[in-house]
Amino acid sequence: MKYFLYIFSSLLFTISTSFAQIDLGIENTLIEDSSSTSENVLPTDNNAEKSSITTNLINTFTGDNKDEKEEVITIDGLKEKADAGDVQSQLDLGYMFLYGANGANIDYKQAILYYEMAAKNKNPVALNNMGSLYFNGIGTDIDYAKAIQYFEEAANLGSNDAALNLAIIYLGSDNKNKTVDDLKKIHKLLNQAQKSNYSAKYLLGYSYYTGFLVPQDYIKAFKLIKEAADNFYDEAQYIISEFYISGNGTTKNYNQAVKYLRAAATQGHKEAIVKLADIFAEGKMYTKSITSAHVLYNVAAVMGAEGAAEKRDALEKQLKIEDLLAVQARAENFKPEPSKQTLFIRQTFGNSLKTYIDMNLGNITNIVTDIE
Repeated sequence: MKYFLYIFSSLLFTISTSFAQIDLGIENTLIEDSSSTSENVLPTDNNAEKSSITTNLINTFTGDNKDEKEEVITIDGLKEKADAGDVQSQLDLGYMFLYGANGANIDYKQAILYYEMAAKNKNPVALNNMGSLYFNGIGTDIDYAKAIQYFEEAANLGSNDAALNLAIIYLGSDNKNKTVDDLKKIHKLLNQAQKSNYSAKYLLGYSYYTGFLVPQDYIKAFKLIKEAADNFYDEAQYIISEFYISGNGTTKNYNQAVKYLRAAATQGHKEAIVKLADIFAEGKMYTKSITSAHVLYNVAAVMGAEGAAEKRDALEKQLKIEDLLAVQARAENFKPEPSKQTLFIRQTFGNSLKTYIDMNLGNITNIVTDIE
C-alpha cells in the first residue's frame, strides 16, 4: 500500500497512568475495572480523577495492583529506576517530559529517550507513543515509515490504540488503489481495536452500514454505532437516529430518533441540527414546533448549513413579532456543548470519523464478500 497521507490533528497517544488529558489527544490505559476501556476513562465524561505517579496505579498489562504503600518519588528517583530497566518509570518519565507534568519541564528529547527505553522492552504503550511522536513530528522530524513500524509492532503486541492509528492511516492512504489485502488488513485492525475503543467501534459499525470492507449488515452496524453514540460521540448519535427513522437494523422509533438528534444537536453537530429542525417544522414524525424549528435553522444558518437560512426565513411568516424576537434570542444564546468524547475525537482525528471511510467509497473496485 502506498502512503499518500491525509494529515490528522494528532494521532492517538496512550498513557499508562491516570494523568489528566492534555492537548494532543491521549487515551488513558488505566482501567478501574474489567468493564472499562482505554477510551472510556478520560475522553468521556466519566470524571476520571487526577492522580500522580505516587498514587496506587494498576498495571494494565498484568492486571496486578502495584505496592499498596505510597512512596514519594522524585524525578531523579524515577530516572534511577528507569535507567535500571523499570518500564513503568520509563513510561512515567516519557509522559512527564512530553507534557510538563508533575514538576518536569516539557522536553521532547527526554520524552523520546524514555519512551524509546520502554519501546526497546517491547512495551505496547511506548511503541504506540513512539509512533505518534514520529507521525506528528513531536521532538523529531516527521517520519511516516518509522511511525508505521512502531504502530505495527505495538498493534501486534496487543495495543488497540496502535491498531486504530494504523487503520486510520491506511484508510487515509491512496484510496483509489487499495487491494483486497489492504482492505482485509484495515478490517483486521478495526476488529482488534473495537474491543476497547469506541472510535474503532464506530468505524467498524459504519463499515457495516455502508458495506465497505464487509457485506452490508444493518443489525451489526446498529449495535456498534449505538455503543459509540451511547458513549456521547455526536456523529454516532446522528447516524443512530437514521436507524430509528428508517427501521434498518432496529424497530422504527421516532422518539428515540429525536432523542439522539437532540443529543447530537446540543453538541453542535450541524447535520443533526438541520435534521431536527426539519422534523419540528414538518410535524409528521414528532410534535410540530415552528419556534423550535426556527431556532435550529437559525443556528444552522450561522454554521453555514446549506439551505438553512432559506428555511428559517420561510418560517418567519408564521411567527408573531414577539415570538420571532424570542426565538432569535434563543438562537443567539445557543452554545454547543460537545462531550469530552466528541472533543477528543475532533482533536485527534478531525471533525468526522466517517470521512475516512467516505473518502474510499466509490473508489474501491474490489468488492469484499469473504473478509470475515
